[in-house]
Amino acid sequence: MNLDFTPEEQAFRREVREFLAAELPDDIRERVRLGRRLSADDHLRWQNVLSRRGWLAAGWPCEHGGPGWGPVERHIFDEECAAAHAPTVVPFGVSMVAPVIMKFGSEAQQRHYLPRILANRDWWCQGYSEPGAGSDLASLRTRAVRDGDDYVVSGQKTWTTLGQHANMMFCLVRTDPEARKQAGISFLLIDMASPGISVRPIITLDGAHEVNEVFLDEVRVPVANRIGEEGQGWTCAKFLLTHERTGIAGLGHAKQALRHLKTLAGQIRHRGRPLLELPSFRQRVVRAELELMALEITHLRVLASARGGDAPGAESSLLKVRGSELRQELSELTRRALGPAALPFFPDFLYGDVELEPERAEQAAIGAQYLNRRKLSIYGGSNEIQKSIVAKTLLGM
Repeated sequence: MNLDFTPEEQAFRREVREFLAAELPDDIRERVRLGRRLSADDHLRWQNVLSRRGWLAAGWPCEHGGPGWGPVERHIFDEECAAAHAPTVVPFGVSMVAPVIMKFGSEAQQRHYLPRILANRDWWCQGYSEPGAGSDLASLRTRAVRDGDDYVVSGQKTWTTLGQHANMMFCLVRTDPEARKQAGISFLLIDMASPGISVRPIITLDGAHEVNEVFLDEVRVPVANRIGEEGQGWTCAKFLLTHERTGIAGLGHAKQALRHLKTLAGQIRHRGRPLLELPSFRQRVVRAELELMALEITHLRVLASARGGDAPGAESSLLKVRGSELRQELSELTRRALGPAALPFFPDFLYGDVELEPERAEQAAIGAQYLNRRKLSIYGGSNEIQKSIVAKTLLGM
């Protein structure tokens, strides 16, 4: 299931493949392959390797220190990383706040923050969702009151992914409670070491500590840490979300999941025949593969349209919907292929250092991954909201 690539693009694929074979640490590769949780150090070790090569910020233009790749190179890189079981680059700095800083930040903010992101000196987290403001993000209530050269911020954020590791948070706050919902929001960069910030874990359905609640109690944030003008936060937020939704499609990981599923279904036998030959099962696998091929073309089109650094547009909602649904379908089919073998749950193996025999280790993550993939159609704006965006913006309904 590959597109036709030029000789130059095929040479680039070989370069990426050779780099991954030589530079991706074996212990990290194996943890990713088996679906085991990576530590903050694991992520940073790999991201430092990418940084030294100049490949950490795949979507950045050359003038900001990126490789200046076009959409096809970015697509190839993501695909090869997934195939090699490389960790996904933690997106909050490189892929989410960095484009906002490039687009709306001052020259001083760009000079300060962008090199730090490239050098892995800051670990960012996202302060968007609140207990009463999920898909209806404009209903957020975290307040920022101007006090001289500072804002005093109070409120609560939730579902803050990997916030336990972060030293910086980009945050939406309400600076004008009298304005209409979207117009009263500003975009702040907050040091997580500031007095008044506390982080509490949320343990997810698969038993992992991946997300958190963040409480802000009269946290002082310099006005110089605001991106754009006061009240422009909703514009920044929408710009960032289109980049986030494009990434949620997870095309490279979906293709790797499809390869794993087909291998598994070719080995598992049902009434003396490989499961992949069972018509009802094979039909679902073929449908998923065809839809993944269509998604790949759409993904390249969206990347190409955003080549100049603009936001991808409402098409990112299409990628988010179809990509998340396909990844959930592939995890469902993998779980079905394993049957009862997918039921046992081994948190000490997945999130700790306890080892399992090879066959059990290969199966251990399937059930946890199935549970974890349920979130894909919710975060980044639920799929129901994305369908409304598509209907309104692209179809004019």
